[in-house]
Amino acid sequence: MKKGFIFMLLAVLMALPQLSDAKKKQDQPDELKVMSYNIRLGSAKDGTNAWMYRYPATAMMIEDQMPDVFGVQEALDYQVKFIDEYCKDYDCVGVGREDGKKSGEHMSIFWNKKTVKMLKWGTFWLSETPEKPSMGWDAACYRTATWALMKDKKTGKHFYFVNTHLDHVGVEARRNGLKLIVDRIAKINPEGYPMVLTGDFNVKPTDPALAELDTMMDSARKIAEATDNHNTFNGWGKAKKDDVIDYIYVSGFTACPEYQTVTKKYNDRAFVSDHFPIFARLIF
Repeated sequence: MKKGFIFMLLAVLMALPQLSDAKKKQDQPDELKVMSYNIRLGSAKDGTNAWMYRYPATAMMIEDQMPDVFGVQEALDYQVKFIDEYCKDYDCVGVGREDGKKSGEHMSIFWNKKTVKMLKWGTFWLSETPEKPSMGWDAACYRTATWALMKDKKTGKHFYFVNTHLDHVGVEARRNGLKLIVDRIAKINPEGYPMVLTGDFNVKPTDPALAELDTMMDSARKIAEATDNHNTFNGWGKAKKDDVIDYIYVSGFTACPEYQTVTKKYNDRAFVSDHFPIFARLIF
């Protein structure tokens, strides 16, 4: 009798830490970590900052930050393939902006297959003819936006993720391109699911091009409980402190506990790109 009681007591005591851990997990909010990363196109002649020297640092950064979903800008086909092959937990969607297949820069969306499920996705061009490869308004380049409807595996909740890169020259192209994205967001999301918009917008936070977007969504940088004021474009160390041109905009989430500009060194390299990656933690 005594021996049986002792064994029972030991079993209860051994189970307590597990029950405590389970309670902690249950109490944790339903969180989604998202990231935006202008990877710097691989064909650029950047000397010692060229892609051939940086690519290990990119993989290390992604594995370290471990976002649930992230969007890349300027990625050429082989850069997308590299991430897809070396970051085994991730899958991706996206097309080349020149032909809607492989040619040109990709605005690809990557997601962690362990935490997120892809439901459907698409790409449109920032132009007067968004359904086909085309250049819009006064743009210097073809510009696209990739969107995806996803499901958080832990909660079963749906959300949209949109990733883009606005033109670096055309003022009208930036303004109209962003308006097109805003209009598309409203159309593809009639259910009002939470939404994330990431990208290199090539404008600073006070630019009028952001006015309409600011009425629909919130900049994670502005609303996060813990945030920073770091520049997002670094120009390989030559940028100004106010060079903020990369963004994470959100809507439909209950909170944003943290926004951060990722300035950490990887593989002993000062920069993983001429832009710093940025991330946000979001609560459903």
